[in-house]
Amino acid sequence: MLNSEFNYRTIRIEHRGPLTWVILNRPDKANALSNELLDEFSDALRRLATEGGPVLAIRGEGKGFSSGYDLEQVGKLSTIADPVADRERLQRNLNRYLAMWDHPKPIIAAVHGYCMAGATQMCVYADLTVVADNARIGEPSVPIGGGYIAPLWAPLVGAKRAKEMAFVPGNSIDGATAVEWGWANHCVPADQLVAIVEDLAARIAMTPPTVLRIKKLSINRAAEAMGFRSAGAAVAEMDALLHLTPAVLEVKEFIARVGLKEAMAAYRVASTTPLTVSAPTIKKELPPHV
Repeated sequence: MLNSEFNYRTIRIEHRGPLTWVILNRPDKANALSNELLDEFSDALRRLATEGGPVLAIRGEGKGFSSGYDLEQVGKLSTIADPVADRERLQRNLNRYLAMWDHPKPIIAAVHGYCMAGATQMCVYADLTVVADNARIGEPSVPIGGGYIAPLWAPLVGAKRAKEMAFVPGNSIDGATAVEWGWANHCVPADQLVAIVEDLAARIAMTPPTVLRIKKLSINRAAEAMGFRSAGAAVAEMDALLHLTPAVLEVKEFIARVGLKEAMAAYRVASTTPLTVSAPTIKKELPPHV
């Protein structure tokens, strides 16, 4: 039931029968996760625990789901950092997604186009993920983190695949591979994504909300017994630690010197073997340690 209006600047709330959509709405910024967007997202989750439909779903406006954290705000590339403040910032991001895991309602992530870096964290903590056949899901393009993304993938795809994604800058998989690996539930035609998710939500909503709540809670406990929650317990500390190492500071200085786009291009290396992951362009200048 909807008790009040949702007035946000960077997300949009749409009620479609038993489903309430949370739409990331910064298409001009590739739906990058800014501080304002993340704050509004957290507020919407809190309110939708008792308002809106019995099922929630998240999608992105425009050409893709999200390009990840906004590097001008949330993922700042500063070479000077307070490691304690950095750790708190990183953990605060994860806590927003843990709120999805602990939310009383089922949450579906509907992914089309690009879904990169921090945006994949959001999908990991969704209860179900449906991807479009035009989706590309991937790691950050430049190696400045200490394993903030891939450890959260490991319970879904396994350690070896998580390492493959993490070790190669800018690695990505397509929608079909995401399903094959266990990262997503279904891969569907892009032009049918919204309709298919709404149909899935309608079928889920046939189960009473209290029953859905306990089903979700009991399955979450089983997943946590296998290490799902603990997989993310140390990633903020590991990432904050690495942010101040000489190797990462070199990469950040390289980005400051050549610009982010040029740095991203430098780390994209065309694969010479037919792997399911890809990073298509030619290697350019890299920092001295590489």
